[in-house]
Amino acid sequence: MSQLDDAVAALRRGEVVGIPTDTVYGIVTLPAFSDRLYEVKGRPRSLELPTLVADVAQARTLVAFTSATERLAERFWPGKLTIVVGGVGLRVPDHEVPRKLCRAVGPLASTSANPHGAPPCATADEVRALTGVSVVVDGGPCDGAASTVVAVDPFRVIREGAIAAAEVETCSGSSSR
Repeated sequence: MSQLDDAVAALRRGEVVGIPTDTVYGIVTLPAFSDRLYEVKGRPRSLELPTLVADVAQARTLVAFTSATERLAERFWPGKLTIVVGGVGLRVPDHEVPRKLCRAVGPLASTSANPHGAPPCATADEVRALTGVSVVVDGGPCDGAASTVVAVDPFRVIREGAIAAAEVETCSGSSSR
């Protein structure tokens, strides 16, 4: 059985899985079991969890796209941009592991793999040290650059990360200023 097969089986059982992404290692589970992510990370429940999706089509099953969402998704997905639509943060990572998992089991609740407030894990070994992670898919080291997070209605940059705020604003046709 491959690491991906192990991860799919663990996710279907409602477990927490560590995965590489195009930014940092993340921990994921099916949305029905998202409480487990809060427990593993020690994250305040007042902070929403982003959702990873395989592609734009899967994102459309969760939210209605605005014209700004269309432009941003077309330009930056797959990639290091999280788009918040109607309170739901969505991202299509530019990494095959999370996209394959999303194709196999559906959208995944996600967060960076680290205790709340600590630096994100950049290697699979660091993720294995976290209590409560059942399976870790080793994809080698991740680059460590956080995704940029934007809300589209109204438009605002929530966190500037790997993609410059000005580039996102220009593409969206809006300004957060």
